[in-house]
Amino acid sequence: MQHPLTRVLLPLCAAVSTLALDLRQASIVINPQAKPRERMTARLIAEEVEKRTHLRWPIVTARPASGPSISLTTRAMPPAEGFTVRAEGGGIAIEGNDERGTLFGAGWLLRQLNLDRLTATAPDGLAVTTAPRYRLRGHQIGYRPKVNSYDGWTPAQMEQYFRDLIVFGANAVELIPPRSDDDDDSPHFTLPKLDMMAEASRILDSYGVDVWIWYPAMDKDYSDPATVEFALREWETVYKRLPRIDAIFVPGGDPGHTQPRYLMALLERQTQLLRKYHPKAQMWVSPQSFSREWLDEFIEILRKGPAWLDGVVYGPQVRVDLAELRKLVPARYPIRNYPDITHSRHCQFPVPGWDLAYAITEGREVINPRPTQMTRIFELQQPHTMGFLTYSEGVNDDVNKAVWSALGWNPETRPEATLREFARYFFGPRHAGDLAQALLGLERNWSGPLLANQGVESLLQRVRAIEQTAPPALLANWRFQQILYRAYYDAHVRRRLIAERAAEQQAYEALERAAETGAGAALDAAARALAAPPASQDLRARLGELAEAMFQSIRAQLSVSRYRAIATERGANLDTSGMPLNNRIWLTARFTVIRQLATEPERLREIRALVNRASPGPGGYYDDLGDPSNQPHVVPGPGFQDDPEFRRSRLISFGLRGTGAAFGGRNYLDYPMQWWRHAEALHDLELTLDYPDLDPAAAYRLRVVYTGDRTEPRVRAVANGTVEIHPLMARPVPFAPLEFDIPPAATTSGRLRLTFHREKGLGDAGRGMAVSEVWLLRK
Repeated sequence: MQHPLTRVLLPLCAAVSTLALDLRQASIVINPQAKPRERMTARLIAEEVEKRTHLRWPIVTARPASGPSISLTTRAMPPAEGFTVRAEGGGIAIEGNDERGTLFGAGWLLRQLNLDRLTATAPDGLAVTTAPRYRLRGHQIGYRPKVNSYDGWTPAQMEQYFRDLIVFGANAVELIPPRSDDDDDSPHFTLPKLDMMAEASRILDSYGVDVWIWYPAMDKDYSDPATVEFALREWETVYKRLPRIDAIFVPGGDPGHTQPRYLMALLERQTQLLRKYHPKAQMWVSPQSFSREWLDEFIEILRKGPAWLDGVVYGPQVRVDLAELRKLVPARYPIRNYPDITHSRHCQFPVPGWDLAYAITEGREVINPRPTQMTRIFELQQPHTMGFLTYSEGVNDDVNKAVWSALGWNPETRPEATLREFARYFFGPRHAGDLAQALLGLERNWSGPLLANQGVESLLQRVRAIEQTAPPALLANWRFQQILYRAYYDAHVRRRLIAERAAEQQAYEALERAAETGAGAALDAAARALAAPPASQDLRARLGELAEAMFQSIRAQLSVSRYRAIATERGANLDTSGMPLNNRIWLTARFTVIRQLATEPERLREIRALVNRASPGPGGYYDDLGDPSNQPHVVPGPGFQDDPEFRRSRLISFGLRGTGAAFGGRNYLDYPMQWWRHAEALHDLELTLDYPDLDPAAAYRLRVVYTGDRTEPRVRAVANGTVEIHPLMARPVPFAPLEFDIPPAATTSGRLRLTFHREKGLGDAGRGMAVSEVWLLRK
């Protein structure tokens, strides 16, 4: 949805000459009657320039007789938040349509300047008139233990990051209340949660930035009046304490799980209480994690037009896509987007075709610049909305925030342009071009099979060259440290992968010679190959140094043991940098079993079975559903480019979280690597395999391995849409292959279409239909 006032949006038009305007002696000129927020804008310019140049631009109320000036003027005119910046008379004028327009004009100017030590220049002839396309452009910054950095910040660090977001056009920040799906305390907290929340609200208000609160309804039963009264009292403490609240967003789930009729009744009362303290504050709600039945109930409530509700939020785990939700929700309610820009797997927008080696080591909250993918997600989703506040768990997604903010201002902005401005502003002009390309390179590092991606090594060499000549200020820059850490990490994983896959290949070659050498000798040779010393220890040592540097610079918690991260899944991937990248743990366990067999023929038979484990036999077919290069019969769907949430496409995902009693006491490392990943169909989508060239006269049997990162829900297999192979059933735990006869009538045409689906209509993340391997065996 386009903001109604952006009809006069002018195209971005900077007429830049070959000359540069020298701003070393510049002054910032403000109106003598400038309001506090206009003075804050002037202060932002002066302080950010001084940090980068050591030049102190004075803030004055009259243009000096000599030297260039940066003049700030605030007008009262549409469109909201718009501004004009132009070079004139040896200086630069920033004219905002309102206070925010002046603020964002200042941010735009800072992104264009070339700021380096004792140097500040602007392109001569600089000129732009622009206004934002979307009226809401923001990001969630939660001060809670679960995040991978924010919980270690002081109010001053919070303010600096808020400034960085503002410079790229963000006009809102979403806070998180003291009680959420999180621990009560963090060893990194610099203030109690509510105190920091109040400080953040005060800081944001001083810049005129909107304050949203993501406020989950956590209590068990809101049909109980006593529970409702408790929630009113608890939330009221936040309403009272915060100096500014513009809106509350209550997720329907993840966390929380309340039937819509009771949730909406609670929120009506919360809205009344909220407006007692913040009369203009809004109430928004999402249908996240709703079952089909609950979603229908929610839409029926909206059709009655509750006047207290201001809008609906679309986020992860909504059963229908954004376009469909817009059709279902009455037009009177705008829709705000809540995109997950922070996670790489088990999330709303998983990295497409992510290599298993990355998924095992780098994990779910890795440093994740995805500029082109974020742009594509924006292009597909944002037209259905009035704006966005992104879902973030830390600074790992810092680049993605800038990309979304830039697109929210001008949807035609290309990611390369945003990255150039990002690199120039945060790293300086000397290395801006190279580091903008490095950020694109980090995204390309995740494209396709890692073994074949030689760009990983070339990127490391380019980044290392910058590192070796970088000045101390750049080496201490946490954003540059992030680039280094990812470049080193990616190369470390690739070098290990090459070495460990080669070791496994040697092990299998030894096993294949068992009939000649004897079982014992073959097992000994295979074990020696798998026990090769770890590769890439020099890069691993550098990762440790960079992890320490980022803990000091931005409180990044890249290790549970060293930096007290809350969990390895929460960005602590220094701890997982040495995870196995081959089958050595599973194979070593199998070797032990085989050695204990009573006779040599038995041992040789088991070795042959191990070597030929994936073989479907004569006339059979095999698919490794977690390997994009080895799933010839899978019907993939449109894929990420047109379906980034994988609602209509087969998703390759990872079963890397299964441990404990629910999983039979097994860890995923106890299984073959083929079971660490799987093809998955989300929500009610069916996972389909198509076999077009079967022998009509033959009989077939299905062997399938159901896996995943959870043991629920139940799954079902069907042939040709009507012939049930097996009814809804719980997958076996521990995981194991299952076999079922294919009824002859299903293959007499010479074609078979197998579909797998989970229980339908459920309300959750949509996962659980996970298949790792499928054999179609000819009897």
